[in-house]
Amino acid sequence: MDEQALKELLLRDNSEFRQAHDDHQACEKAIDAIRGKTHLSPAEADEERALKKKKLALKDKMYQLMADHIRAR
Repeated sequence: MDEQALKELLLRDNSEFRQAHDDHQACEKAIDAIRGKTHLSPAEADEERALKKKKLALKDKMYQLMADHIRAR
């Protein structure tokens, strides 16, 4: 099973993966909104950094869930 097929399977069947994916997408949208600004305040720069860290943690969680699913098969 390729990576995309596994993601689609887990999005459909695993609520924890689906929640992590949805949160990851929300972080991406928020980061894009911040990047759209011409000048960031210090608070916005801090928020962007925090969102990037959260997004990375969510990505790590999704890949861990994918690895767990493969091992359990």
